[in-house]
Amino acid sequence: MRNILGLYVGDAESSKYWLSVFNELKNRGLKDIMIICADGLTGIKESINVAFPNTEYQRCIVHQVRNTEYM
Repeated sequence: MRNILGLYVGDAESSKYWLSVFNELKNRGLKDIMIICADGLTGIKESINVAFPNTEYQRCIVHQVRNTEYM
């Protein structure tokens, strides 16, 4: 079963922004995130390490392929 944990709108991608998102999730009762897959968003890797230090970070392969010069 999958659940949408939240929908967030911010004016900048930064570690401060992502840390506020992760802390809000923790305050709502989220205990752990096993894996986070993102497209290299600014500050997300650093913030997830602070808020949920056991979370495995993975760069999204689809975005990696799309951003390659030679396809």
